[in-house]
Amino acid sequence: MGKIIIKTEEEIEIVRQNGLILANAIALVAQNIKSGVSGLFLDKLAEQFIRDNGATPSFKGYHKFPASLCISINEDVVHGIPHAVALKPGDLISIDAGVFKNNFHADSAYTFALVGASEAVQHLMKVTKESLYKGIEQAIAGNRIGDIGEAVQNYCERKNPYKCVRELVGHGLGKSLHEDPQVPNYGKAGKGDVLPENCVIAIEPMVNLGRKDVYTKNDNWTIATQDHKPSAHFEHTLCVRKSSADILTTFEPIEAALKNNSELIFV
Repeated sequence: MGKIIIKTEEEIEIVRQNGLILANAIALVAQNIKSGVSGLFLDKLAEQFIRDNGATPSFKGYHKFPASLCISINEDVVHGIPHAVALKPGDLISIDAGVFKNNFHADSAYTFALVGASEAVQHLMKVTKESLYKGIEQAIAGNRIGDIGEAVQNYCERKNPYKCVRELVGHGLGKSLHEDPQVPNYGKAGKGDVLPENCVIAIEPMVNLGRKDVYTKNDNWTIATQDHKPSAHFEHTLCVRKSSADILTTFEPIEAALKNNSELIFV
């Protein structure tokens, strides 16, 4: 494994400030997710908001990714490219985004469901979001990467009939969008790198309604479930502390916007 970079308090606060810009950008997207709206429209809204706040979208141009948001719909797990096809009732929409400002990144994701989504899909979303916080509970100094992975995996796979994706993981971040350590959503407690105080990581459960297996679509970006069943994705950026993790991104403005959008289901 590579070197885990410890952040100063000033750097951690920059990430937190970027996390608020990011949350408000995703909240703006949440206000505008409706049947008939395209991913391209949502992507332009988010990019303009991020740039208006003196930041740049972390994803746009990253390894030549063409957009500011990853918009992954239904069986698409992550890295979906926004396109012109209109959203329709019952769609499951994962929005993943990053903000870069003052030399640091923040990264977050939230999954939305348009009215008409099945109860099974709604429950998948609920469990995936809850599993994120189970992982965050383990992100304390002296614990190991495997403690996070086992907490997420156990919650999704032992108590519920879902599967955590294995090929895609959370990660450290800071001046680079992806730093060490890798943070899988599966594993064994007590295994893996020790989490040092003041390291910054993104935990991001990607959880499938069916099997864990995924494949890459022909656009060379979009990762989808092999059985074509839906997948949900939630992500926070956080700082590892001595007694409990310090979450640097927030879902509060996102969920306020979600609750005020009559076309979305809040779980």
